[in-house]
Amino acid sequence: MRRLVVLGFTAVFCTGLAAPAQATFGTVLPTLQHNLVSYYDFEHPVRGDKALEQDSGRSGTTLQLINGGAGMRVRDGAFRHSRDSLQLQQITPAAAGNDDWKAGLYSDTGVPTLKAFNGARQASIMGWVKMTGQNPAPNSNSVDPSDLYGAIGLAGVLTGDSNGHAVRALLELIQVDGELKLVALARRIDGGDSQTFAATDPWQKLLPQNEWVFLAATFDFDTGTMALYRNGNPLAGRYVAAGDPWKLEGEPEPDLASATDPRGYKIGGSYPQNTREGNACNCRMDSLMFLDRAARPWEVRLQYRWMKN
Repeated sequence: MRRLVVLGFTAVFCTGLAAPAQATFGTVLPTLQHNLVSYYDFEHPVRGDKALEQDSGRSGTTLQLINGGAGMRVRDGAFRHSRDSLQLQQITPAAAGNDDWKAGLYSDTGVPTLKAFNGARQASIMGWVKMTGQNPAPNSNSVDPSDLYGAIGLAGVLTGDSNGHAVRALLELIQVDGELKLVALARRIDGGDSQTFAATDPWQKLLPQNEWVFLAATFDFDTGTMALYRNGNPLAGRYVAAGDPWKLEGEPEPDLASATDPRGYKIGGSYPQNTREGNACNCRMDSLMFLDRAARPWEVRLQYRWMKN
């Protein structure tokens, strides 16, 4: 039995209640369970193919561990109840190949199991990140050996017309006015402009080397608001694009994401169809959550504490 204290009252949750596949009840805040589209703790390989990871969320969307397969699971849990995490890394920086370790899935026609993000009003991405190597990584697509990628890939939901890079909702580090920043970035309309909410603090302060950090990004396509969190606390930041990049003004209401199934997830780098290396992340990730609702600030705070306790 677990007790959750929210806004002055105590709710009691018994382990006999229904939970998504693989029993995420012990690590996911009960108020978020209903909106948990996908959850990957990297401790549930698909039977018969350990290069695939089972989804413990309601969608059952199997994840591919690209290029490194089962070897990408490492014994380094981000919190007390976690055992394994996922190692992501660049393998051959000097070669213009596509052998970087990343995770995800991709379909040119869209992924039907991700229909929760089809016409979505809101979304959230949460998970644990630990930087374990050089970031940003050398740009393997450049002839200049000193050239680095302009971004560090974390986790995102692709758009319905993505080439493997464009996203509907993204938690990542990208260049903002010439400086690498932790951001929440999203497109409401397929093929349309993106909006970015960039954290004020330097990314090295937010993601120190060899330290597990719980990050969250929330997106509201109707109000045009986004937020970033670190270890349960909201981060100060600013919106980068001026004007109305999401085309929210005017009818119809409410404003929703494009009515298309996303083409997949990308984790640790771009192009989950594995045709190109892009924005590799030398890092580990644990317990990634994709939700079809914007988690409330108190839920993000309690989710962090829920896992830490």
